Amino acid sequence: MDIKDKRRLGLGMAIGISIGTAIGVALDNVAIWVAIGVALGAGIGRKLTKSNKIDTKD
Repeated sequence: MDIKDKRRLGLGMAIGISIGTAIGVALDNVAIWVAIGVALGAGIGRKLTKSNKIDTKD
């Protein structure tokens, strides 16, 4: 994993945490939604790194 992949993973995590926090505040259950946001963010970040690697192989 190079530095660009780590940045994309971090970006996905930041997006997920932001979304999870916003939903958690709206539903008055921040603790659970931050955890869900971290999980979703990791998935988003992983998807960003995978999609870039597929494009570079072609």
